[in-house]
Amino acid sequence: MTRIQQPMSLERKLEILSDAAKYDVACTSSGSERRGDGKGIGNCIAGGICHSFSADGRCISLLKILFTNECVFDCRYCANRCSNDVERASFTPEEVCRLTMGFYRRNYIEGLFLSSGVLQSPNYTMELLYQTVYKLRSEYHFQGYIHLKTIPGAAPELVEKAGYLVDRMSVNLELPTAEGLKRLAPHKSRRTILTPMRQIQTRAQENKQELALYRRAPRFVPAGQSTQMIVGATGENDYQLVQVAQSLYDQFQLKRVFYSAFVNVNQDSSLPATTDGPPLLREHRLYQADWLLRFYGFRAGELLTEKRPNFNVLLDPKCDWALQHLEQFPVEINQADYHTLLRVPGIGPQSAWKIVGARKHGSLDFEDLKAMRVVLKRAQYFITCKGRMLYRFRMDQDYILRNMLDFREKPVIDPQLTYRQLSLFDDSSFGGTRESGEECLRLFS
Repeated sequence: MTRIQQPMSLERKLEILSDAAKYDVACTSSGSERRGDGKGIGNCIAGGICHSFSADGRCISLLKILFTNECVFDCRYCANRCSNDVERASFTPEEVCRLTMGFYRRNYIEGLFLSSGVLQSPNYTMELLYQTVYKLRSEYHFQGYIHLKTIPGAAPELVEKAGYLVDRMSVNLELPTAEGLKRLAPHKSRRTILTPMRQIQTRAQENKQELALYRRAPRFVPAGQSTQMIVGATGENDYQLVQVAQSLYDQFQLKRVFYSAFVNVNQDSSLPATTDGPPLLREHRLYQADWLLRFYGFRAGELLTEKRPNFNVLLDPKCDWALQHLEQFPVEINQADYHTLLRVPGIGPQSAWKIVGARKHGSLDFEDLKAMRVVLKRAQYFITCKGRMLYRFRMDQDYILRNMLDFREKPVIDPQLTYRQLSLFDDSSFGGTRESGEECLRLFS
């Protein structure tokens, strides 16, 4: 099929290619501390990248565009697949540079997120992307943030050359399993995706050693690499997704794994019907779990198991984990170590450090925790201060769950309660019945 390309204004290209980039997730631009040298335009200090968010939660602080929405691949889930009848457009390297500098000078953006469809071949496309970032850095002297999507299957030398010019690179994993990739994106393979991912990781490690010896050595992908997985296009459960993410963090030292709720943009029988819209709550739970993996010391196998493979729709993963492990609570705020505090719902890394530091000067009480911005609405069920809880709570899953799900109501406090761990089916003095316990078990199964 021959396409007749009509002359197109730069404004129309921007309209098409910025809209085509909306399915590429890039809600972070931090991680690089490179300052401008005074000879160019912009810098990349952490405070220099300002984020604003659109109504659907997407980050719009970067100029986020595709270089082209032309593509030789026919991925079933992609709006830009070659079999789709959509209006096509392509920038030139010069046009991308002019747009970036124009938006930057007007203070609309602080950096560039550049991805692309595959035009002619991976090597041809990667060469165009390299020419773009090279021109932006060398001719326009742009020293702001650049996040570049790597084209799987491109020559390693092109990936390496580009890596010395950008702050972050990413290779989209697309789908969590090789089976799903083969079914929905037959032109792609795990090997072509993981090969550049490993190359970026290895070269970045070597570059750290070079910088330790020679401070003026060029920096390779200083903000690290990331990837993206589509959630809900194939039948994988949450347990499989977090296991893949954990493996990527362990084996490739990724900075971020992004999750993109599947949006059905094509009429294709191989894709799931999404009558209720994109699985945004599921995406949200995965991001919460991902945060626990990266900053709270959790492992994927602690959050979910093969017998319990999906996240609770009612509670965030940390609260859900705590309710499943009531035998570890309550913890004493004035004695628990930092890592134990991190496991308490309502206490984050900053609060935990504040608690550990403040304890050197005296015992803490609940008013102190409130001043440290501990979320007592969640934490109160799992902690004691100086040996006492904020209220007398029943250490029972069903009881705590009901109270946590309705923060508007004050907890039901029984002055006769004592602090002991109950069985789920305990029917003693607290009034629980086997029926209520079985209902709770069904809720968490």
